[in-house]
Amino acid sequence: MIAKKAVTLYASRASHNINSPMNNEHTFRKSLNLFDSTAIVVGSMIGSGIFIVSADIARQVGSPGILLGVWIITGFLTICAALSYGELAGMFPKAGGQYVYLKESYNPLVGFLYGWTLFLVIQTGTIAAVGMAFAKFLGVLLPWVSESVIWYQFRFVKFGPAQIVAILSIVILTWINTRGIKQGKRIQNAFTSGKFLLLLLFILVGLIFASNSEAIRENLKIFWNPVQDLRTDPSTGINPPPTPLTGFAIIAAMGVAMVGSLFSSDAWNNITFTAGEVINPKKNIPMSLFLGTSIVTILYLAANVVYLTAIPLRGNEEASRVFNQGMQFAMSDRLGTATISGLFGFYAPLIMAGFIVISTFGCNNGLILSGARVYYAMAEDKLFFKKIGRLNDNGVPATGLIVQCIWACLLCLSGTYGQLLDYVVFAVLIFYVLTIAGIFILRKTRPEMERPYKAFGFPVIPAIYILIATFIMGILLFYKRDYTWPGLIIVLLGIPVYFFWYKRKPSN
Repeated sequence: MIAKKAVTLYASRASHNINSPMNNEHTFRKSLNLFDSTAIVVGSMIGSGIFIVSADIARQVGSPGILLGVWIITGFLTICAALSYGELAGMFPKAGGQYVYLKESYNPLVGFLYGWTLFLVIQTGTIAAVGMAFAKFLGVLLPWVSESVIWYQFRFVKFGPAQIVAILSIVILTWINTRGIKQGKRIQNAFTSGKFLLLLLFILVGLIFASNSEAIRENLKIFWNPVQDLRTDPSTGINPPPTPLTGFAIIAAMGVAMVGSLFSSDAWNNITFTAGEVINPKKNIPMSLFLGTSIVTILYLAANVVYLTAIPLRGNEEASRVFNQGMQFAMSDRLGTATISGLFGFYAPLIMAGFIVISTFGCNNGLILSGARVYYAMAEDKLFFKKIGRLNDNGVPATGLIVQCIWACLLCLSGTYGQLLDYVVFAVLIFYVLTIAGIFILRKTRPEMERPYKAFGFPVIPAIYILIATFIMGILLFYKRDYTWPGLIIVLLGIPVYFFWYKRKPSN
């Protein structure tokens, strides 16, 4: 009997050793240090949005001061959220990040709804949108890659050279990331460093050489004079005279305008998805969240200052000169190009296109690398296909990467990714609020858990984020119903899917 127990104990220990990270090749490899982690945060955040969305914000608020206020509030919210996530990252240093935080704070259903929305739209939709932006700006350098060239179209499905380039970029980056985390991080570090330096150069060149005293003077005149939506009425083709905004109307306009700035500042949480591959995640993830979001916030604010010193915010849609069109009517919303056009003339679109090609390629690498880790965590909980919960010989969830790639490529062909992303911004805010509220819940339900890092300014900073983000959601719910309700429907459709997967789970 004793001998039998000894054999059983030995077998149990042997089995444990076989499955330990030391002996099992199919485990996550701890390869991401603080620099790598910060590069994922910065690289995933900076895409093409900073060079585009400020034009729409300018039309919404009509005031340089309020425009900067939108970006300041966005940056403040992003940093507050990042500081709060640090506590959760220290408590649950596992692959899956935010999915795990929601599951542990509430229940598996809430975690699944986040993972479901992430796979269906948030991550894959962003990958598709960034891939198409890559193709769009590559088309400026290589005219044969043009969105206007369509070889086949059936309803909303489009197929042409731009779609091929976008899909190829996603496939190539997916393949690189199936080769292992080290290959993925090398691409990320190289492209993040490159676009950081280029964006810094754009800001310095803009402030030193592109500044225009006339633009500064015009913008100072209207600095705190917000006006109603400055867009041309599509039904009449007439640009209505600006109507001053006062009282709550200013706050509402800022809330609606923040859709663009919030989306441009999103994806900072992607580093939490890769916690299983971060060296000393309890320390490096919180630090990378703070450093990454702070760096991007400063760069975004500086870029908007460059815009306001180079061209006037308000302009004339019919004007022939870029300067006279102003920020609000920058051609195709390409503010970066408009800003440096006075310096580089004909070459300005080519220079800016080259920068955005580099930026979007690096951005998509971070999104592709991190997203599959969430699906892996869901599969481990028996809430996704079993094969997605397996790692390949290189220690990465290759099947999850491939499934993510296929769906993102289909979204590229659908042409609906932009609309889907508009729908889901509201849902993204819901999950951020729920996640940060989870800190309060876990402080009560699991006070004994180790917290290597505690949320900065708790409970004030997390509470401020929850209140402001909830207020913005209320504004969107009231003023942008066409975008908020579809987003909610996408999330709620996950409920029957969850129970389908739950029934499939083994009883043990």
